[in-house]
Amino acid sequence: MVTMFGMKCPKCGLMQVSNPTCKSCGATVEAAAPRPSRPQAQVRKPAPPSPSPSQPPVQVGRPTPPSPPPNRPLPEAQRRPPGAGADAAQIRRLSFHGAGGSLFGIYIVNVFLTLVTLGVYYFWGKVRIRRYLLSQSEFERDRFAYHGTGKELLIGFLKAVLVFGIPLGLLTVVRDLLDVGIVLKAVAAILAYAMLMVFVPLAMVGARRYRLSRTSWRGIRFSFRGRVVDFIKLFIGGSLLTGMTLGLYFPFFDTKRHAFMASHSYLGNEKFGFDGRGRDLFWSFVLALLLSLPTLGLCWFWFLAKKQRYFWDHTSLGAARFQSTVTGRRLFLLKLGNLLLLVVTFGLGWPWVLVRNARFAFRYLTLGGPLDLAGIEQEAQAASAVGEGLAGFLDADFALG
Repeated sequence: MVTMFGMKCPKCGLMQVSNPTCKSCGATVEAAAPRPSRPQAQVRKPAPPSPSPSQPPVQVGRPTPPSPPPNRPLPEAQRRPPGAGADAAQIRRLSFHGAGGSLFGIYIVNVFLTLVTLGVYYFWGKVRIRRYLLSQSEFERDRFAYHGTGKELLIGFLKAVLVFGIPLGLLTVVRDLLDVGIVLKAVAAILAYAMLMVFVPLAMVGARRYRLSRTSWRGIRFSFRGRVVDFIKLFIGGSLLTGMTLGLYFPFFDTKRHAFMASHSYLGNEKFGFDGRGRDLFWSFVLALLLSLPTLGLCWFWFLAKKQRYFWDHTSLGAARFQSTVTGRRLFLLKLGNLLLLVVTFGLGWPWVLVRNARFAFRYLTLGGPLDLAGIEQEAQAASAVGEGLAGFLDADFALG
C-alpha cells in the first residue's frame, strides 16, 4: 500500500521509505501501483460574449481607458492643440539687470565729452546709453544687443536738417519775422503746417525702423516693414478727425497708430500682431476727461495704465501673447519717485530714472503661450538713420513699444 509517506509492509505493517525489504521482519515489500489521483475539477471561465455588429470587439489583456464622464471638460493636457505641448502654458518674463551707478559713470563721461566737442559727441553718448540698457535687458536667459553707431546718428541728423530743418526754418521766418503781405504769411503758415504733418509721421516711422534694425536678440535682428505713405495718411486723417471732434477721436487715432507700429514689426521672420480697437478705450477716455478737474488730473494715471494694459494684452508674437499687470497707482508712484529724484539731485539722478523705468516696464510684463523660439530665423531689413535724425531734430524720443 502506498501512502503519502512511502510503502507499508504487508506482514508487519511497518512503514517503509523506498526500501525493497522490510527492516523489521525482512518481508518483501511490493510496490503497489498508486491509484491515480482524481484530477481537480477545472473551473471553466465563461466564454466572453460575442460582440454585436454595432459594438467594437474588446481586446483581451489590455485595459480599456475609462471614458470621461459626460458634461465634464477634458484635462488641460488633452485640450491643448497638437504640437503645443508644455510650451503652450509657459510664461516668459523679461528682466533688467542694470544699475544706476554703472549708468551714471557713462552719463558723466557723455556730458563731459559733449561739452568738450561742442555737442558732436552727443550722438556717440546716446549710442553708449542705448547699448548699456539693451545689454542689461534679458529674455529667456539671453541679453539684447544694440548695433547702432554714433556716426550713423550724426549723418542722419545732418540729412534731416538739410531736408526738413532749413525749409521749415525759412517758412517760420517768413511767417513770424519778415515784413511781408498777409497773403504770403498765410501761405508760409499753411506750408509749414503741411510740412509738420508729413515731418512728424516720417520721423516716427523712420526712428522705429532704424532702432529695430539695430536691435538684436540671440543674434537675430528686429525689423519694421510698414510703409511710410500708409502711416502718413493714417496720421493726417487721425489728426484732422481728432481736431474736428474736440479730441474725442483720440482713442481711435491712438489705437490705430499703435496697431500700425506693432503689426508691422518683426523679430527675424516672426511677426508681431495687434488686435485692439479704439472703441474699447473710448468711454474710459471720456471718463478721464470728466474727472480731470475733480481729481486734479490724477485720473490720467489710471487711464494711461489701462491703455498700457490694453495695448500689451492685445499684442502678440506669433501665437504667444503679451500681458501687462500695471496699475494706475504703481504708475503714479513711479512718476512721482522719478520727479523727486530729479529735483533732489538737480538732474544728476537721470541714470537712476532710466533704470527705474526699465525695471518697471519689465516687472509687469509677461509673454505667455506657444512660441517656437528655435524656429525664428534671421530676416534683417536695411534701414537708414534719417528717421532717427528727424526724431532727434524734433527732440522727441519715439518709444519702441
